[in-house]
This record gives sequence, C-alpha cells and structure tokens, in this order.
Amino acid sequence: MSTTTVSTAEDPYIWLEEVESEQSLDFARSANAACLAALGNPEEKGTYARVLQILESDDRIPHVTHFGVNDDGEPILFNFWKDAKNPKGLWRYTTLSSYKKTSDIEWTTVLDVDALAEKDGISWVWGGSRPLPRSRDPVYSKDRVTRALIVLSRGGSDATHVKEFDLTTNDFVTDQPFQLPEAKSRVSYKSRNVLLVGTDTGPDSLTDSGYPRTVREWVRGTDLLTDAKVVFEGETTDVSVSAFISDERIWGGGIYEVYSRAMTFYTSKYFVRSVQFEHLLAPDERGPYVSDPPDFVELDVQDDANISFLGKLLVITLRSDWEPVVGGPVYKKGSVIYTDAETFLQKGRTGCEYKILFEPTERTAYEYYSVTKNYLILSTMDNVKSRLQFYKIEDGGSRLTLIEGGSQEAQIRDVGIRPIDPYSGSDEFWFTTSDFVTPSTLFLADASRMETTNGESDAFIVEHVKSLPPQFDASGLVVSQCTATSKDGTQIPYFIVRKEDTVLNGKNPTLLYGYGGFEVSLGPHYVATQGVAWLERGGVYVEANIRGGGEFGPSWHQAGLKANRNKCYEDFIAVGEHLIETKVCSPKTLAVRGGSNGGLLVGNMYTMRPDLFGAIHCAVPLLDMKRFHTLLAGASWMAEYGNPDTDDWEFLQKYSPYHNIKEGTEYPPILVTTSTRDDRVHPAHARKFVKKLMDGSNGKLPVYYYENIEGGHGGAADAKQSAFMTALAYDFMFDTLSKNAMEL
Repeated sequence: MSTTTVSTAEDPYIWLEEVESEQSLDFARSANAACLAALGNPEEKGTYARVLQILESDDRIPHVTHFGVNDDGEPILFNFWKDAKNPKGLWRYTTLSSYKKTSDIEWTTVLDVDALAEKDGISWVWGGSRPLPRSRDPVYSKDRVTRALIVLSRGGSDATHVKEFDLTTNDFVTDQPFQLPEAKSRVSYKSRNVLLVGTDTGPDSLTDSGYPRTVREWVRGTDLLTDAKVVFEGETTDVSVSAFISDERIWGGGIYEVYSRAMTFYTSKYFVRSVQFEHLLAPDERGPYVSDPPDFVELDVQDDANISFLGKLLVITLRSDWEPVVGGPVYKKGSVIYTDAETFLQKGRTGCEYKILFEPTERTAYEYYSVTKNYLILSTMDNVKSRLQFYKIEDGGSRLTLIEGGSQEAQIRDVGIRPIDPYSGSDEFWFTTSDFVTPSTLFLADASRMETTNGESDAFIVEHVKSLPPQFDASGLVVSQCTATSKDGTQIPYFIVRKEDTVLNGKNPTLLYGYGGFEVSLGPHYVATQGVAWLERGGVYVEANIRGGGEFGPSWHQAGLKANRNKCYEDFIAVGEHLIETKVCSPKTLAVRGGSNGGLLVGNMYTMRPDLFGAIHCAVPLLDMKRFHTLLAGASWMAEYGNPDTDDWEFLQKYSPYHNIKEGTEYPPILVTTSTRDDRVHPAHARKFVKKLMDGSNGKLPVYYYENIEGGHGGAADAKQSAFMTALAYDFMFDTLSKNAMEL
C-alpha cells in the first residue's frame, strides 16, 4: 500500500497499488488467463517437465553447514533439501563420514516444513536458520549447537516469522521460547538467553523503508514489548539498524559488540565496544563481580566503508578513497585494509598503522574473504574471472602474511568457499566450482596445503567429495569473453555461451541477460534450468557485465548511479548492438531478460530501443520511478536511483519506463511477471505498466502478464511454481524468436 496520496488524475492506475483488493486481484486473474490463452499453459509443454525434473532431482549436491559434533565426537553436517516428495523441504543432518559416501547418505530429519505447513495451515517457505554460536552457550557442550532460530515466511515474502528450535530434542522450544510474529526482523543470539532484536514493535519502531529502526535486548522469559529495553535506535529516514556480536577469541582476539545504522543503502555508522563474555549473558547469569561493559565508540571510518573483525584486527573495506591520517597514505576505493582493533577503538584512526590486504586495479575487484582456524582466503575478480589468495593468520591474530606462490590464476568459473569448523582448530574448507557449462563439483580442501605447494593450481584440494551430474546436454558448447564499446568509449565485457559450430548468420535465438545495479556482480554460474530451456534448444546465451554492477569494484558501480544511470543502459545497448554487428543475431532474434533492478533495465530497453529486440521478459520489476520510494522497501533504494520528490526527477523521469510509454509505438512482444506476495518490489510496478500498455493500444500490443499469487520477490514459493514461471518465460522468448528467425 502506498504512503503518499495520489489522485487518479495524476496516476489513473493508482488503484493497482492496493495489493490484495478485489479490483487488483481481478485484474491479475484476468491478465493471467489471457496470458495462458495466448502463450499456452507451460505445464502442457516439455520445458516445464524438464525444469521441474531438475528442481526436484535427487542428483543435486546437498550443500551443508557444520554444527559441531555428535555424542561420538564426529562432525555433524546440516542441510536443507527439497524434492518431489518434500516440495517445501526438510531440514536434516548427517555425519561427515556418511556425507562422504557416494550414495545412501544416512540423513536424520530435524524439521519437515511440509508437515509443519499442513499442521499450521500456512504455506510456509523456509527462510533459513540462525544458530546459537557454540562459544556463546554457557550451559551445554561448546562442541555442539543446541539452539537455532528458524525463519519462515508465508508464501515466500520478505516478512518472516521467527521460531526457536531445540536441536537436542529436534522440536520447537516450548519452555519460554523466543518467538516473533511476521515482520522484516533482524535478530541474532547475544547469548543463550539473550537476543538482539530489531522488529516491528508498534509505532516508531520501523524506518520509512519498513525495516527495524530500533534494537532491543530481549531476555528469555520476559515480555518483548514491555520488558525488553531499547539499546540502540536510528532515524526514521534510515534504511535500518542492526546489531551483532563478533567473537574473535579462537583467532586470538576479543569479543566485539556492534551496533550499526544504515543511513542509506551504501552508508552506515558503526558503534563498537569490546566486552567480556559475561557481558553477553542475562543479568541474573553474570554473577555479582562483573564490571559494567565499556561505552560504545563510534568508529571513525568513512560512512560508505564496511567493517569486520578478525582476531585482533579491524578490517575496513573502502568504497571511496580514504586518507585516515592527514598527510599519510591515501587508500584507493575498492581497497581492503586492516589495523589493530583495540588501538583503533582507543586512539581513533589517526593513531593506527594500516596494512593493505587488497588494492584494486582498473580491472580487478574484491569479492569476499573467508577464514579457517589459521588462514584467510581472499576471493577476488580479475576481469570478471575468479582468483584466490591465501594469508596466514599469525601472532595471535595480529598479523596476516601472504603465502608466496599461493595465488591462483584467474579462471572463468564460479567458486564457493565455506570453512568446515574453525572452532575445532581445522583449516579444512568446502570448495565448490562451476561455470556456465560445467556443473558444480564439491571438494574437501585444506588451506594449510598452500604452504607446501609450488604454486600449482588448486593445490589446496584434498579430495573430491561430490559432483552434480550434467543436468543438460552441454556437448559442443563453448564459453568466451568478448567486449563491446559503450557510447562513451568504455569497454564492456560480456560472456557468450554458444555451440562451437554456430553459424553467424543473424538468425540464432539469443538471450541477453543483465542486472547493472547495487554493486552486484554477474559471473559464470551453472544454471541447469537455463541449460535445458535455452542452450539445449540451440539458443545463444549472453551475460553482460555493465556498469552499476560490482565486477570492477565500487568505481564500476558508482559510474551508473543516479544521474549516470543512462550509462548502464548504454552499456547494455552496446552489447546488444555488438551481437548484431558480429551476426550472432539480429534484432528480431535477440531477447533480453532481467528481474528486479534488472527488470528496470529491460523495461528501459523496451521503451528506449524497441527496435533492437525481438522479445523481452521483465520479472518482478521496478518500473514507476516517480513512486518507487513510496512503495514497500523502495525508500531504501534512493541512494541508488535518486529521490523523485526533488530535482532528481529531472533525470529519473528519463528512465522511468512507466512514464515513457508512447502510444503508437511498435513495441516488441513483452512478458511481465511478478508476485502478489512480493513485499520488496511492489507488484504495482508491473501491474500499472501492463495496464497502461493494454489500454493505450486497445489491447493490440503483444503484452502478456502473469502474476503468481505466492512466491515473494523470487517469484515462486516451491519447485512447481518455479518450474511454471521459468517455462512460461523461456518458452515465450524462444518461440517468439524462432518464429521471427523463420521470417528472416
């Protein structure tokens, strides 16, 4: 529902912002029926069955987290799993020895979400678990996680319910449980009997973006509203506030309690104090001789910097150049630097010595770091290719030393790193790889092996554990990286996946995908559904690394912000034109697809360059840039797009597809999809855009609309819904382009 009163004269389709009004739902149902009548029911076509088979396949790798050890001292691995019999999923665990088996893994079910949904009469969608850290459980063995907060949503919405679960009984906690009703909550354990909670507690508890404005400290057995004191708060104009504990004791450091205010999507203020373990406990658990914790210190870092702790170190990730000491070194935006945490807290930024963990070049960018007991693994991108470096954590967590010869050569692949259990002193980690045509492979790896290697690639691998069998026929497919030149001369890389013997005659059905926002990086992921729905049918797939993303760090992202948003669209157009110039396709055989911010991208392709594309799929999109900030979480995105209530509207209106529809224009076929239950990007963006197109052309334009009644921002709540939406989109695009190709 909107927060600003607008008349129907100003916006004749404002009524579609009432999410669940009968009038709005009647429009959605009518449009859904017309869409299926025109395009056919995807459930009756082969693509749907193939996609569903993949989504429900037992051949998928059951990726795991590690939650300590069982009574026999063996590591326990937890996994969340969906299949045909369990569409909503099973939360389960096994032992490490069983997990390594090639088949017949012995799983123990902890929570059956399908059974819970039937019992409660609610279409629950799993939102994850937030375990009580072993190091903060003073009651039970520190080798085992005993409690977890289970997050569930109705139909896949961002607003969730939180329920506490007992992992010693495999049931929900019944004795004074922590439990939160539906809200966009931020919650974590401070200790076994204390939670740090940001949630909807009534008036003034939320920001304009709909996220928590306050943090409460909630002691078990007390009332959240009347007894839990507010320990931190931000402004209503902030995006959100949050709180967390960074326990660095196993790396030689201390315990840091952190509060943060996210003033915008990219700026935050951090307030930190170093505490004793006893300070994390409920008051009646602390004992009579525990001193009061110190006061919080506001970290004197730039508002657009991110911070984390490792051992005795404060790690600072920069989004803009920073000169912490006047006359001293200037650290480049995109750099990751570190310093002694306690010194920073006591003396501020001018009293510290800084060291560089990563410094970007024009074509390299930081992704993330992960830590084992004794090593830091740094993941970076080099021209959108993955690269790893290894550092030794030394001197009780106060120094990082690069392992010479341990840097991996950049490769076109996606990698995932998940430490197995640093709390047990292990340097082992799970290492997963994949690319556009190679399915995921999971390895057991050991960071300590890098100290004895001679620099050979992936020398950290101990053993192959599991591989995903090929989910589609990738024979003859080749992956290459190409470059297009944007309007201002900037070189825009893109990946292209095609058959090696593809004839460059302009007739190949080609799908161009992009995102270009929020510093999100695209890269070579194995997407099996895309493989069967597009590549296996002879289509060409292209992924564009346009500005606005994070492929080359903050500079690449900031080059497409606000008034410079046109750069993102010019980049995408340049890639499309390059595909046509090189005869991969023609405008009639080129489709574009994007979701969320990517939906805004392809919505602009529709209104800016209707001559360049043969079909468009616009998913869960932003399209009304005049009112986006009044709808659901939209206010949180003004740092990305601008504020339409100010002079920013002068540039915002240029890329507001809803306002740039021109009657009489020959637009290409478009399929717009969204979800009624999407509480992040309001479904009115899609509804209003489509209704305006339909009315302006008297229904003559090839405009198709489908609104899933469940699904949240992902567009689907279970495998069948996901298969339906996927098949609908891919069949629409491929059939449209194939028909066009026959006419060339």
